[in-house]
Amino acid sequence: MIYALTVPGAIEDVNEVRVLEWHGQPGHLFAAGELVVELETHKALVEVRAGHAGVLRQILTPEGDWQAVGSALAILSDEPSEPLPESAGDLAAMAVEFEIN
Repeated sequence: MIYALTVPGAIEDVNEVRVLEWHGQPGHLFAAGELVVELETHKALVEVRAGHAGVLRQILTPEGDWQAVGSALAILSDEPSEPLPESAGDLAAMAVEFEIN
């Protein structure tokens, strides 16, 4: 299955985040709970971890760019050979775990 990694929406008083660092490039296989991306709000650092194992297929938001809550940051999949869609807009959001520091 193909998923969109989106900006977590459950962060109080946050409308947008900045991508600080991706922890892998397209093709990177990650395990459930592995750190995928670090985000920054105006007040805190947010570590986003994969909700299940998968493959980072395409980064949509490069490091340094800001995105609104709910926006797609990347496309991920269960298998590296699954064909990618033309748009991330119709994809289910990947379950993530996040920690605010």
